[in-house]
Amino acid sequence: MVPQLQLFGDESVPWEADDQAEELVATVVFADGPPGQFDYRVPEGLLSQVEPGRRVRVPLGRGNRTVIGYCVAVEYKPAGPRRKPVLAVLDPQTLLSPSMLALTRWIAEYYLCPWGTVLESVLPSGVRQQAGTRLATFLRIDPGVAGRIAELNLPRAQRAVLEALAASDQPLTSAQLCRIARCSTAPIASLRRKGLIRSSAERVLPPQAPESPAAPQPRLELNADQKRALTAILDALESREHRTILIHGVTGSGKTEVYIQAIEHVARFGRQAIVLVPEISLTPQTLERFRARFSGVAVLHSHLSDVQRHHQWQRIAAGQVQVVVGARSAVFAPTPHLGMIVLDEEHETSFKQETAPRYHAREVALARAKAEKVPLVLGSATPSLESWHRACTGQYVLVEMPRRVFDRPMPIVGTIDLRDDEHLRQTRGAISRVLHQAIRQALDDGGQVILLLNRRGYSTHIQCPACGHVVRCPQCDVALTHHRSGNMALCHYCDYQMPAPSACPECQFAGLYYGGRGTQRLEAEVRARFPDAPCLRMDTDSMKYPGSHEKALAAFRQGKVRILLGTQMIAKGLDFPNVTLVGVVNADTALHFPDFRAAERTFQLVTQVAGRTGRGDKPGRVLVQTHNPEHPAIQAAVHHDFAMFAAAEL
Repeated sequence: MVPQLQLFGDESVPWEADDQAEELVATVVFADGPPGQFDYRVPEGLLSQVEPGRRVRVPLGRGNRTVIGYCVAVEYKPAGPRRKPVLAVLDPQTLLSPSMLALTRWIAEYYLCPWGTVLESVLPSGVRQQAGTRLATFLRIDPGVAGRIAELNLPRAQRAVLEALAASDQPLTSAQLCRIARCSTAPIASLRRKGLIRSSAERVLPPQAPESPAAPQPRLELNADQKRALTAILDALESREHRTILIHGVTGSGKTEVYIQAIEHVARFGRQAIVLVPEISLTPQTLERFRARFSGVAVLHSHLSDVQRHHQWQRIAAGQVQVVVGARSAVFAPTPHLGMIVLDEEHETSFKQETAPRYHAREVALARAKAEKVPLVLGSATPSLESWHRACTGQYVLVEMPRRVFDRPMPIVGTIDLRDDEHLRQTRGAISRVLHQAIRQALDDGGQVILLLNRRGYSTHIQCPACGHVVRCPQCDVALTHHRSGNMALCHYCDYQMPAPSACPECQFAGLYYGGRGTQRLEAEVRARFPDAPCLRMDTDSMKYPGSHEKALAAFRQGKVRILLGTQMIAKGLDFPNVTLVGVVNADTALHFPDFRAAERTFQLVTQVAGRTGRGDKPGRVLVQTHNPEHPAIQAAVHHDFAMFAAAEL
């Protein structure tokens, strides 16, 4: 028998890797670079600075071009000779907490988007660029000096400066030090020359001017429906486990007061709440109600300047606010002690972001609430069918609020069939004779009117009557919309624009037909029909400047504007007691879209805008112009019957 060749001795030799030295390695992802995660060696001088949640500057690719990435993890690994080093750390403090890093990773995996792209969208540009900051010199006492101040033979003023620095647990600016030590800058300069105090330059965000306090509002007494909803939320808070509560309350049922009283309980325990609203136009009104009840309220939305957003972000991260109110991006607010998330009007499509990362704020809020074990409260008069199904199958806690506060009646909803001969014989205006008479009556009675037309622009399509050519977007192939301001033809999908043509691009025929009606054309018609009634248009074209929403809503609330018209922006959440008539100029705008949600969105839009009337002491009325009055979505909206509509759809 051939003896077995012994390859190893009795005592095995350790693997070579076991003898290798270890080094700290940072895992980095990029927003503007290749997808995936990349390892970089952390140099000796940056060991204390590189942390997950900070941005770093690193070399990338064969050319070693310098790029900015996000550090998402650090750990010790065996040293590798080909591992490139981190060049610099850009942030003096951690911008993203471990829980936020975990949430962004979930978003990247769930929505199939690069992790770096998600991180870039979570951090506002004002925060990344440190907008509004300035360089300030901070002074610290030398560690070796702090314990022997009494031994130093120093003048009284210099000793007072050292004692002030030694007593402070934070570095101080020269101005702060002069105020505490009650001295001039001369003793400070002398101590710096002697090397007894050290200085460093850091970027600081100057304090913003204090906001004017809102008029205080009394704590309202809840009715039985509201108490039942509040109890469901408080039970979830006391359980210290995640629960999702769906509040299905009709328009005007007092859902906002329920949110406020629930957040009061959250704030008592030193925790914060995030309140998401679907439209920026709703933010000022919601903000006013919360500021009247809470001392610290922050706001986050896209109409803030970079400096304002940076300031709000820092206030939130420092735990200085109790409530964060904002649009969908506020779901990423850096609250250090989150206690609850609220999504008002949870059904709204504007909670879905249409650019990468294409997240839905409702799903992200659900993921965050589960991870942080806090309640998620969804509120709507017309819940999304997904949420309704989850509630009906026991995944969510369902709370019904079927009555308006003070037992006010629901508005009477009527339809105007635009197919009737009477309407066909009228002029080509958007407002029928019946709606015109109703508007006139409401104005004569001292009320206000809201008119909804969910189409921007002046004309919705441009067509040649000679050859039939429709002017379309070269990128999206959808009909361009004519906007009178600037006489431009715009694509409402990709923002492509061109001068409105005066002749057909195909056959050069000069008599182009500008058809369809948008809010600009409706505004012109309303001003011509009711010259004595001040009119205001609200859509993304007219409300694109900072503060424009607040000014428009204030003018309408004060009665300076009698007729408010616009797109879906005016259909949600607004509360004006003097509105006695709502007119839906064309309920068919979304009904025939090639979208399986077309009926659902039509029902939601009509129901929501109908809820803007009859919210005060005066009764409300709604008139819906449509070519399809018998459609189930229209009929369900007329009868305020969500259950009937949901049963038919599901």
